Amino acid sequence: MISDMKPEDIVGDYREAELAFYDGSRRKVLYTELETPYPDGKLIVSTTTPEGVIRQVNRAFVEMSGYSEAELIGAPHNILRHPDMPAAAFKDLWETVLRGEKWQGYVKNLRKDGGYYWVKATVIPNVRGGKVVGYTSVRRKPSRTKVDECAKLYPTLR
Repeated sequence: MISDMKPEDIVGDYREAELAFYDGSRRKVLYTELETPYPDGKLIVSTTTPEGVIRQVNRAFVEMSGYSEAELIGAPHNILRHPDMPAAAFKDLWETVLRGEKWQGYVKNLRKDGGYYWVKATVIPNVRGGKVVGYTSVRRKPSRTKVDECAKLYPTLR
């Protein structure tokens, strides 16, 4: 279970939204219009349990998310869910990885400070002995053209 976001963590003016997750849980998020540009030459990498609980993160993940490693480890990956993301994207992600297939897509992630950053995400099921034991997610810098396309498309899918 992740807690609601706190106003004292937010940088600048913010809006509030309540997100409902696939597992039935809810979270109040606070978000701004401040984009953190994805740095050139970096990969954001994390591994999760089969349920999406974060097990490992790399330094780029910590830096881009604004959370400490301690805050991320043991948290559900949806701690990064931005209210602009359509539920259909995550439904597709889960349906794809549960079939044991690789998923790719463009995701607008929410930072701890209420800002956001865009990624091109690839999620790969980790299979051992024919069973999914978790997932590895690798995020790259997306092209600005794709970000602009998604920013126009995603509101029509919500």
